[in-house]
Amino acid sequence: MTIVNPQFWHGKKVFLTGHTGFKGSWMGAWLTRLGARVTGFSLAPDTPSHFALRPTEYESIESDVRNLDELRAALRRTTPDVVVHMAAQSLVRASYADPVSTYATNVMGTLHLLESIRQVPSVRVAVIVTSDKCYENRETMKPYVETDPIGGHDPYSSSKGCAEILTSSMRRSFFSDTPCLIASVRAGNVIGGGDWAADRLIPDCIRAWTKGESVRIRHPRAIRPWQHVLDPLSGYLQLAEALFAGKTAFAKGWNFGPSLDSAWPVERIVGAVKARLPAFDFFVEPSTEHEANLLTLSSERAHRELGWHPRWSIETALEKTLDWYAAHRYSGELLTDKQIHEYTQRSSPPQTPGLAGRILESAVKNTS
Repeated sequence: MTIVNPQFWHGKKVFLTGHTGFKGSWMGAWLTRLGARVTGFSLAPDTPSHFALRPTEYESIESDVRNLDELRAALRRTTPDVVVHMAAQSLVRASYADPVSTYATNVMGTLHLLESIRQVPSVRVAVIVTSDKCYENRETMKPYVETDPIGGHDPYSSSKGCAEILTSSMRRSFFSDTPCLIASVRAGNVIGGGDWAADRLIPDCIRAWTKGESVRIRHPRAIRPWQHVLDPLSGYLQLAEALFAGKTAFAKGWNFGPSLDSAWPVERIVGAVKARLPAFDFFVEPSTEHEANLLTLSSERAHRELGWHPRWSIETALEKTLDWYAAHRYSGELLTDKQIHEYTQRSSPPQTPGLAGRILESAVKNTS
């Protein structure tokens, strides 16, 4: 099974936006392990955050992709080989509360980045991260493929649709005759240790577990394509390698979703969390705000053309995620580097219980 090439990344200069966010901080951690020379460009990290918990391993610029002048100056100064754009307002409910900021970040921020790249000839590859929610979701059982219509009901989803249309337009208008190849990438509902964002399922569950409270579930029957954060990141990195090799046909949109048997309803996810963690429970209280009830992705293009496949099942993804939070809570240990190593070394899930499973077994023994 194809995996990321360490020799390619060693010494490469990578400009990473959104590096203080959940997915971005995992990407920064992986790139530094690979020996890349990373520059991060993002807002200051939230508290708590995965990025803030780790030692600063690379240059971190605290700024905003909405600031064109600062973004352009940072790219010109660092002369990167590869740009990975992960900066975003990434929450559906927050987009209802502040649609102007959502569109400004997700649409204009992407435009600012692509316009800045036009003026930095060192950039050979740009990977623009959007979302599985960029599709016009008709809530059918058919998984979405890259050629399906772009759309979006809520401000977050439609802003990601706009970012896809923008990326395609800029690529065709300004980069068709340049050495810089640009692709957009879409993942499913990503989980993993170190995510504390509001209104995300696993972080909400972890907060409730930590406080000994029950968590509110807004859409228990909503089906999502769940995957561990390392799965889509591996796809982004493999795609960047192919683009850097000059594969012009790869400069297009890509899905990096999980296998279809990882598309679980929310209530099944929280049930699995409840089975693994002591003193955790949930209750259902529906929300009036619109969120899609059914969304799945087809990653056949990535399987066929890139040789990429998800490595961790939803069961393994949940176990690794809960391991991370349990280790952090009980010992202060961060399992990030250990899990990156496990991911790159193994393609099958472990056969023994993870840390969260052992904690649960111990709790059962102590109460029996």
